[in-house]
Amino acid sequence: MHRLLKSTLAAAAVCLTLVSAASAGSKLQEILDAGTIRIGVSLGGEPIGFRDAQNNPVGYDVDVATMLAEKLGVKPEFTDVSGDARVSMLVANQLDLVVANTSATLARAKAVSFSIPYNRAGLRIIVQADAGITTLEGLAGKKVVVGRGTTGETFLKRAVPTAELVYTDNFSPDGVLLLKQKRVDAGIEDSSMLDYLATKEPSLTTLPGLYSNDPIGIAIAQGDPDFQRWVDMFVSDYIQSGAYEANYKKWWGEKANPPTLTPLW
Repeated sequence: MHRLLKSTLAAAAVCLTLVSAASAGSKLQEILDAGTIRIGVSLGGEPIGFRDAQNNPVGYDVDVATMLAEKLGVKPEFTDVSGDARVSMLVANQLDLVVANTSATLARAKAVSFSIPYNRAGLRIIVQADAGITTLEGLAGKKVVVGRGTTGETFLKRAVPTAELVYTDNFSPDGVLLLKQKRVDAGIEDSSMLDYLATKEPSLTTLPGLYSNDPIGIAIAQGDPDFQRWVDMFVSDYIQSGAYEANYKKWWGEKANPPTLTPLW
């Protein structure tokens, strides 16, 4: 009952904030007037975001973005973004917000604002099962596929400067294909993606341990506190209502343990 009451109050607060912020002429009013919200999603790999057999965007992030649009009562308009484009398109006002597996880092926060985390992930390394690589140091001199402009690139340049980085703008399918064809020795990406990949590809295995614990936030343009407050309240409701746990287990399996998230409201 306590959890239900908290969820109900959070949902009511989201609605009240929507009315208040819209009347103040913030980004919310622009979105409501248009009847659509332009959302950047990353369709670079299962289960975060990808395309189904009918070429429709699907995945964990797509579900979150769809729920957000439903709370606003508008239609989502998805744009596939990755790497540096996630931030640059938002800054250029080509998108209203970004739900694209974006780690909320201090560097990125200089350019955009972030909601409270709607997911968490850590950097993990995946290697060819027969490559004999068992440690981070084993990547020295090896070809490692990495997303351009990602936290994985920054980490690897610092931790293993002698690794030969092979860049891709879309880890999946491009990076995954390189791994499947054994054209690279290893890859580095969010654990959420690589854990899922390793269960599907017996030729690949992940190294134990995570090399970060990154908060994944919804990114919005700076300078709009009303819109950011509404997004924070949406994420709080997403967590408290049970939607977060259900969505996570939908994509990672019923036995998965969703990372602990803390609502703000």
